[in-house]
Amino acid sequence: MKLNIALLAGDGIGPEVIDQAVKVCDAIATKFNHEINWRPALTGAAAIDAVGDPYPDDTHEICETSDAVLFGAIGHPKYDNDPSAKVRPEQGLLRMRQKLGLFANVRPTFTFPSLIDKSPLKKERIEGTDLVFLRELTGGIYFGKRGREDNGDTAYDTCTYTRKEVQRLAKKGFEMAQKRSKRLCCVDKANVLETSRLWRETVQAMEKDYPDVEVSYEFVDAVAMRLVQWPSEYDVLITENLFGDILTDEASVISGSMGLMPSASIGESIALYEPIHGSYPQAAGKDIANPLATVLSAAMLFDGFNLSDEAEAIRKVVNESLSEGIVTEDLAEGEKAYKTSEVGDWLASHI
Repeated sequence: MKLNIALLAGDGIGPEVIDQAVKVCDAIATKFNHEINWRPALTGAAAIDAVGDPYPDDTHEICETSDAVLFGAIGHPKYDNDPSAKVRPEQGLLRMRQKLGLFANVRPTFTFPSLIDKSPLKKERIEGTDLVFLRELTGGIYFGKRGREDNGDTAYDTCTYTRKEVQRLAKKGFEMAQKRSKRLCCVDKANVLETSRLWRETVQAMEKDYPDVEVSYEFVDAVAMRLVQWPSEYDVLITENLFGDILTDEASVISGSMGLMPSASIGESIALYEPIHGSYPQAAGKDIANPLATVLSAAMLFDGFNLSDEAEAIRKVVNESLSEGIVTEDLAEGEKAYKTSEVGDWLASHI
């Protein structure tokens, strides 16, 4: 298969971890007889510095005309520490999601046998955890009307959803549940919020179309508790933008390291794959960042093209690297720490 992949390294450690994912993907392409055409493009602070725009039109055109996007990270302290900055790297990410129609963020959470003791949660609580969040990504409070009144002393942010937005995300959730354990949880706050009541009634109306899926409805605060009590009881969870942002970060620490979790943002015609961690500017250029989340995001990319053997080969070699201690300093704990590039070289050579 020939694949055209937009490559958005971004900021901070983004270029370093992206380089390792490229090594791994190229090794997979050689092993399985594929051809990957990488199409680099600017985004984030790097794009602001170069052309004054965190998501330039040229970058959008490359993404729009590619088969998928592999993305590193966005963010830089010089913008984070300047409240008056009118252009920010994160604006590029929001605009990219909107313009590419990336309405569903897919965030898996799973454990690694060799790292299970590194989790902040007890082993017996997290063994067998294998859940997926689908977070609605282009609606809700992050995109609603906002402003200030009373000379700036009153602020408001508006959360708005349409039935169509809920339906298209829920459809992805039902379809994913059908391929897994056939359990779907709709996370909302329907006892308080009108938007949550719309979510709940919309999903309830769709149940008849998926009779093989068992659907439950839980309030977001209850899910926040149960994620640290019995995360293995969940399979597929769907929720709105703000709730999903918070809950997926909570779930990410179950594995023991945020540097291990991949994600995908999917739309009707294209998908973007990225690690869940940020740009970690303190580590940029030091060759110490953990590349495994980005590498596992590349595995999700192959899954997106129904190349399951290729994806499984990546996950297998990642597990081997963890078992054999071929890890960066965040996981080494007194043992030998490998450089970011050394981990990438090891993964590629073992594929």
